[in-house]
Amino acid sequence: MDGVMVDPREVKRFVSECVVATGTAIKHGEVLADTLVAADSRGHYSHGLNRLEMYIKELVSLACDGNATPIIVKETPSTALVDARNGLGSVAGTFCMQLAIEKAKKTGIAWITCSHSNHYGIAGYYSQMATREGLIGMSMTNTSPLMTPTRAKKEVLGTNPISFGAPGIDGDDFMLDMATTTVALGKVEYNHRKKVPIPTGWAVNREGKNTNSTSEYNNGGMLLPLGGQEETSGYKGYGLAAMVEVLCGVMSGGPYGEHIRKWSGDPSKADLGQMFMALDPSVFIDGFPSRLNGLMSDLRSLEPVDPNKPVLVAGDPERMKEKIVEQDGGITYHHSIIDAMDVIAKNLNVQQMARTMPVV
Repeated sequence: MDGVMVDPREVKRFVSECVVATGTAIKHGEVLADTLVAADSRGHYSHGLNRLEMYIKELVSLACDGNATPIIVKETPSTALVDARNGLGSVAGTFCMQLAIEKAKKTGIAWITCSHSNHYGIAGYYSQMATREGLIGMSMTNTSPLMTPTRAKKEVLGTNPISFGAPGIDGDDFMLDMATTTVALGKVEYNHRKKVPIPTGWAVNREGKNTNSTSEYNNGGMLLPLGGQEETSGYKGYGLAAMVEVLCGVMSGGPYGEHIRKWSGDPSKADLGQMFMALDPSVFIDGFPSRLNGLMSDLRSLEPVDPNKPVLVAGDPERMKEKIVEQDGGITYHHSIIDAMDVIAKNLNVQQMARTMPVV
């Protein structure tokens, strides 16, 4: 795409310094930076630098405590309830999945529920922490209400993402990372930055009618559940979002559904709930990675409808993007993102990101 290329290490430096400039601990700033760089490197631009302004506002307003560290409220050998204490979601998420990994290596499986958290970035970041240790990983989070349930005219559930990762051979993992809405809110925001319309099925206006206008969405619109309208099985996405709400909101003891704060303009705490699971497949069978790669090979070898578009499995698009970033030596950003980061740098008195080169 037409844009500007930036070295991932420079992106991490910039994000870390911006976060630390708000009074946040250096180690916490680095954890947040890692999650944002991971998102952009994998092509999930909606959850990378696109989200930095939101984090900065939360930290400056003290809606989020950048120096809070998570604590374990109660636990068993294979479970734990963690209190994020209103800290950065990425800090809480990393703590919880590390705890799940430690427990799963001892007991075979671990389930961690987290309360009083904040936006934690891409859910797949945490599942991949598990696969790197040879474990199956899952993570989910509830979010501010943005989705209108099937047949409703009000947003009550969030984008409520689900991630599932399973370890293959040499890092060739199955890695599903999806919102339970048709798209994540960040993709609508990204299209708005680029001044391009959104596809039909992403969102509806305040009257519940399909819209292609980001401006119309921003004026009281709502996201649709995965599947879109009822006639295209949107109720399935609605059901998945509600499931996430049960496991993250209800299970954590925190707010759920429409009781979670609004996405924008609400100065109160996010108070999100999240879950993390790690499972050692060897407690069931030996050779799980090779069997998984056999399945993925079968899927990838299917004859495609379009010879130029091979059949992929979950995780392939992200690996392709990461390979391009590695080959190019940088992440390519749209000019609008770079301009927004320059404004943040000026406001926080932080050095602007060094550009590697313009991309045409």
